[in-house]
Amino acid sequence: MSGGTLQIPEGLTVQINRRARRISLRVNAKGEAVLVLPDEKYRAEGLRFAATKKGWITKHQQQQPDRVPFAIGNSIPVRGTLYHIDHDPDARDPVAVDEGTITVSGWPASADRWVQAWLKQQAAADYKAAVTEYSQALGLPAPPITLRDPKTRWGSCSSRKTLSLSWRLILAPPQVLNYVAAHEVCHLLEMNHSARFWSLVGKISPDYHKPEAWLKQHGRDLHRYG
Repeated sequence: MSGGTLQIPEGLTVQINRRARRISLRVNAKGEAVLVLPDEKYRAEGLRFAATKKGWITKHQQQQPDRVPFAIGNSIPVRGTLYHIDHDPDARDPVAVDEGTITVSGWPASADRWVQAWLKQQAAADYKAAVTEYSQALGLPAPPITLRDPKTRWGSCSSRKTLSLSWRLILAPPQVLNYVAAHEVCHLLEMNHSARFWSLVGKISPDYHKPEAWLKQHGRDLHRYG
């Protein structure tokens, strides 16, 4: 490159993943370019690689579906059903739900914040019920749950036996959220994806292949919202 200067794509995120076998580049569901390196020592090589892919990054970012803010007048899925966001400045509650409508009170500009808070409350309740049920099915105490908004994973189980789960799955059909809850609960016993692990998943979530396939096909779209 001229003068030895690297033209790094704007907004590029660099991630170190010790399990990665090679340098890779992707555009995630939020339209962000992510460079994955097996080790920090590959940073310079990875940045040179990313610099040659600016056109590819731009093309894939332009192919991203349109964003849908939690704004008055928009429609969003909740548990797989479409709801229209309406506004009533005099409503008593910040968010009220009835017959396919989410009604937000107060200033219209606050709709995104109120709707997202309500969605997280719904996700927390659904996850708590699912995790409790699946934990009991395996003879385990229900673990602590933290809601997050990860870009690449729907859930994780830490070595301390705590679960981190994506609140965005409240947008998906209920069986999808339940499957992810079951998946992570099984990691309490098997911190891997061995045959024994999948046997446990099949035991407490017999039809898990269907929601797993739904996530592969539609999961990316969930990041459009908000």
